[in-house]
Amino acid sequence: MKRVEGRVALVTGAAQGIGLAVAQRLKEEGAIVVMSDLNAAALQEAARRLDADAIVQDVASEQGWIDTMRSIREAHGALHILVNNAGIEGDPSAPKDPQGAPLTDWNKIFTVNSAGVFLACKHAITLMSESGGGSIVNVSSIASLVPTPFLTAYGAAKASVQHLTQSVALHCATSGYRIRCNSVHPGQARTPMLEALFERMARQAGASVEQFTAAFVAQIPMGSLQEPEDVANLVLFLASDEARYITGQAIACDGGYVLAH
Repeated sequence: MKRVEGRVALVTGAAQGIGLAVAQRLKEEGAIVVMSDLNAAALQEAARRLDADAIVQDVASEQGWIDTMRSIREAHGALHILVNNAGIEGDPSAPKDPQGAPLTDWNKIFTVNSAGVFLACKHAITLMSESGGGSIVNVSSIASLVPTPFLTAYGAAKASVQHLTQSVALHCATSGYRIRCNSVHPGQARTPMLEALFERMARQAGASVEQFTAAFVAQIPMGSLQEPEDVANLVLFLASDEARYITGQAIACDGGYVLAH
């Protein structure tokens, strides 16, 4: 069964990791997929492999969102699914704790991870409502659900995504737009961002990456890291009609990590 057959879907941050897995999963289930990313070379290669449209986009640019919506309207005439996945960890050389984190890094992280999602929702709602409604899925993080003094700005920005999701959901529901909006909260998925994070934290702890990873996995009740496909399957469900009565919810996909912390 093609669960999102014929629906136009935009996935941001789609050149790799969770975004790429989401784009592939939606494509497998019949969606017309538009992939966006700031990394033009990686995006073009990923889109070629999936036979999907590609838009080079800075999600922190409002004009970029205006242009993206115009391109989708001109190419497809509709938008039914929006997956806001693009995000950054920030400057890997900058301190991340509440006492040492520089304001410049905080602002950069919030501009991409929080304002980028706000701009996406702001500019997609009109086209989605004109398309008969649809589903917005905002990729947050379990960093929004537990304290993250080692990633202060990232956790705070992802928490703002969860709150924004609720506001968008209520606004769309009471406006009669037939647009649902939910947030998903991945745990430790095997992505290039996680690998870079573990390498940095292992160095700070004076441990090997293997030792640090093993210690982290030991904190996950289900006993393993997750794959990007695990998150993609949750996004697919929320994008499909199977979730037609679910809106404003924050759903963790973390192997039980939050339960133990």
